[in-house]
Formats: sequence, structure tokens, C-alpha cells
Amino acid sequence: MKTEASQELIYTLDEQPKAAEAFFAGLQHVLACFVGVITPTLIIGGVLGLGEHIPYLISMALIVSGVGTFIQAKKIGPIGAGMICVQGTSFAFLGSVLAAGFIAKSQGGGPEEMLSLIFGVCFLGAFIEIFLSQCLVAMKRIITPLVTGIVITIIGISLIKVGMTDLAGGFKAPDFGSLPNLGLGCVVLAVIIALNRCSNPWLRLSSIVIGLAVGMLIAAVMGKLDFSAVGTQPWVSIPMPFKYGFSFDWVAFLPVALIYFITAIESAGDITANCAISQQPIKGDAYLKRIRGGVLADGVNSLLAATFNTFPNTTFSQNNGVIQLTGVASRYIGYYIAAILVVLGLFPVLGAVLQQIPKPVLGGATLVMFGTVAAAGIKIIASEALNRRKLLIMAVSFGVGLGVTMVPDLLQHAPKLAQNVFGSAVTSGGLIAIALSLLLPEEQVESSSSVETSARDSSG
Repeated sequence: MKTEASQELIYTLDEQPKAAEAFFAGLQHVLACFVGVITPTLIIGGVLGLGEHIPYLISMALIVSGVGTFIQAKKIGPIGAGMICVQGTSFAFLGSVLAAGFIAKSQGGGPEEMLSLIFGVCFLGAFIEIFLSQCLVAMKRIITPLVTGIVITIIGISLIKVGMTDLAGGFKAPDFGSLPNLGLGCVVLAVIIALNRCSNPWLRLSSIVIGLAVGMLIAAVMGKLDFSAVGTQPWVSIPMPFKYGFSFDWVAFLPVALIYFITAIESAGDITANCAISQQPIKGDAYLKRIRGGVLADGVNSLLAATFNTFPNTTFSQNNGVIQLTGVASRYIGYYIAAILVVLGLFPVLGAVLQQIPKPVLGGATLVMFGTVAAAGIKIIASEALNRRKLLIMAVSFGVGLGVTMVPDLLQHAPKLAQNVFGSAVTSGGLIAIALSLLLPEEQVESSSSVETSARDSSG
């Protein structure tokens, strides 16, 4: 019989749903992460002018994301968290990857030379995260509920901007903020909320898929669907290790290496949120072992990503929101997510169909997911006994992290490396939380007996 605490979940971590339920749950995770997986590739490809290589790079991003998700869920030896930790292309590396591409371009290189250097430095940089994963037990003063709670909350709040931008129509959309866009997104949001509060487990489990389906139908009536680009996609993409070669440059490597360090901390925070939502311990040896395995898998998956011609991977935050909304924490769902992502990568025409989901429809679904991530962070912080020291750490970390987001031009005159590192709310806020946790001494709480003794001595 389930305990009262586990009744919020339809399926707990090690329970195995039936195939139909598992497929629907997996599909919702894919819909939540699909755009996040392919968007960094689209940005990098557009800025560097990679042209005809972009479809292949997108396919590889989906395939590696699927393989990485399987590794995390299955837990192969010490590698993996043994949870639904959906892997996807990391946005944190955008600046450093573009910098590496421009270095190759400045030396007269074309698209293949740029990709050769990018994948070369990303491959070697992955060993930094692999090494850090083995040091996490010795970093207990850093990986605390307070620090991870702060990082998770900042991740969620930062992502909310993305969800709200999509709900309004998408970045630089000509009809951004129009009433049809806002109405469409709000309908999707309302459907998901209503179904999530149903007592029927099937409706709750399928709330995101149904919400997106309703949104797509309304978008079709409004004339917002266009599948003309689907037919231009190649039918099959075959993975080829180091298709573009392998090269290295120290100047390109250093920023990438630093981001791998930051990614390890972010992944630890994401996995902690997953533990909290999946009702697993967030303290103790079992927790640290799970974090170590998850971060190790992050590093190994980024190694695979560079080998198979895509950009570094990380654990996606938004999928924690899907777990919360559907009530399905079963790690077996990870197998279905992995299979769907690999199929979408092997057959790009299928992924092209998902790319046509209108931004307001996607924004209505992701907004509540991202808010759930922030709420999970707040829940972890609330589990701590908050004294003056911890409140000060929270205040400064949130102030700096969210301040960077609100004033993006703050670092415009700083060196490029500083902009790449501290321009992210998660990075700056997380580093501040870690630094203050190490620098500010713990407050000593005197026992009542010692206080009484000192009072009597002073009165005598």
C-alpha cells in the first residue's frame, strides 16, 4: 500500500507502468524537451553559417539525447542516476561553442573545420565533468540543500521567461503579444491545469499531450499550422563518429572547460529537484551516490555527443515539471523517452512535424512546467532551518543571479570570458551561493544550559 506521501505519485521510481501509459508519459517528456534539444543547434548553425549541415546536426542531437536519457534511467554500473533525467543539448555552452567556431573561422576554416574544432574541445572538456563527478562526496559543503535549492529556483525562474516568450508568439515574432497568441497559450494552460486536478489517473497522466493536442486543433482553425517545410527533410540520418574530424585549440578549450564545471553544479541541482519530486532522499550517502552517478552520466553523454557530432549534453530541468504534473516518476519511462528521441533522430521528417507546433501552444504547456521547477527549488529551501547566514546567502544569490537576467547589459564592457560565465543567471547565482557557503562561518547555536550558566556567571 502506498504511504500518504507517495499518493501524489501515480507511479513511484521503481514501479513499472503498462506499455500504453508509459508511452503517453514518455511522449509528454519528449514534447516538453524537443524544442530545447534542437534549438541550440539551430542557433549555432545559423550564427556560424553551417547551412546544409544543420539537419544532420539536429538528427545527431536527438539520437544522442535518447541514448543519454537511456543511460541515466538504466544506470549502467556507476554511470547514471537511475531516474528520469532527460538529456539534451545544453544552452550553457552556446557562447563558448560559438567562440570556438569563430576561432576556426578566423583561421580560414569553413563549416567542417569549425565543427572539427568545436567537437574536439567539447570531447576533451567532457573529462572535466567526469572527474568532478568523482569528487562530489568531498564537496559536501558545496552540494547542500540550500545551494541546490537556490540553483533550482533560479533555473525555474530563468526558464519562465522562455515559456512566457513562447506563449506570446516566440522571440521576434511579428505578432508578438497579440490577443490570439495569448488566448491560444492560455487555453492550453487552462486545459493542462484542469486535467491535472482530475482524480482520473489517465487524464492526469495525459494532461500535457491533451493540452498540446487541443492547442494544435485551435491553431489549425486559426491558420497557424504550416507543414510545407516537412517534405524538405531527409528521410534517414546515420550516425558517423567524428564525421567532421578532430582538432584542438587551447584558447577555444578554456571557456568550454569552465562551462563544464558550471554544468556539473547545475546538473547536481536538477537531479536534486528530481529526487525531491520523485520522493527520494535529498541528503545522505544514497543521495550523494545518485548525484555522483548522474553527473558522471552527464559527462559521459557529452563525450558521446562530441563523438557523434553534436554539442554537449546536460540534464533538462523542464522534465522535472512533467514528473510533477503527471505524477509518474518511474525510471522505466526513460526507456520510452529514449526510444522516441532516437526514432525522431533517425527519421528527421518525424521531428520536422513536431517543429511545427506553434509557439503559443508550446508556451502554454512549458510555462507551468518551468514554474513547477522553481516551486521544487523553493520546497527544498523550505526544508532547511533558515537562520541569518542562510537568508543572507539566499538574498545575495537571488539578487545577483536574477539581477543579471533583468539587466543583461550589465557585463557589456567585461571580458568575453566573464560575459560567458557570469552572463547566466544560474551560473552567477550558483557561484555566489557556493562562495558564500564556503566563506561565511556557520552560526554556533548555544544550548539553553550553557546560556543559563553564562547568565548566572555574569550576574555573580
